[in-house]
Amino acid sequence: MSRISACFERLAARRGKGLVTFISAGDPEPNATPALMHALVRGGADIIELGVPFSDPMADGPVIQRASERALAAGTSLDDVYRCVAKFREQDQTTPVVLMGYLNPFEHVGAASFAERAHSAGVDGVLVVDLPPEEAQDFNRVVKAAGVDQVFLVAPNTSSERVKMICNYASGFVYFVAVKGVTGDKAVDVELINARIAETRRLASLPVGIGFGIRTPQSAAASAASADAIIVGSALVEIIEQHGKHIDAAASALEIFVRSLRDAIDGKAHAA
Repeated sequence: MSRISACFERLAARRGKGLVTFISAGDPEPNATPALMHALVRGGADIIELGVPFSDPMADGPVIQRASERALAAGTSLDDVYRCVAKFREQDQTTPVVLMGYLNPFEHVGAASFAERAHSAGVDGVLVVDLPPEEAQDFNRVVKAAGVDQVFLVAPNTSSERVKMICNYASGFVYFVAVKGVTGDKAVDVELINARIAETRRLASLPVGIGFGIRTPQSAAASAASADAIIVGSALVEIIEQHGKHIDAAASALEIFVRSLRDAIDGKAHAA
């Protein structure tokens, strides 16, 4: 069983909801990333999404675009991303790590090489934002053979037929995009998407995480009512941006904020 499946089984056993946290690898520099990943786990993250820096991140809003720019300016490469995960794995063999990025860097090295090195480093899943399911068959076969789950996006306006097709390829979980637009673009209208999430869960036979637009403990708690996991990214990347090169301070601030999300999702009193 993969780390992602084991994670969701543990959550289901205690009727809990997952917290998936996103940061960009190499932001503000590659050596900082493992420490920031551990801070997310200390705060209560169940799964870490690690952005692979890319020069044209079309699905991301300005906050994550700036993170990619900082990471690329610091010289972060795909090799550095593997090293970040391997370093993290020296102390954490439990928390799943999913790489989120765009096809070009993976295609450049080849799907087989990417999958082998990612798995060896301790990567559990990959989400390729600009790889539609109609073109994913070859890549999907290779990464799954290497033991890496492939997560796919589902939008509020995705048809039931397309959800079924996506789920023929998806493993680990399905990422439900809560808003039309880019990451961090607008607030989630939970009432509007509840029905679509329920339909996606029925069709997917996989856990469904909801992301894009969840920035506060309040919105995380509201979204947790309908999904299996809450995915938060831009709000965390903003914290890293605010602290610049002060990595210890950024790690502390991340831990505190993630704990407030965790408490809100778990129905406990949460911080402001």
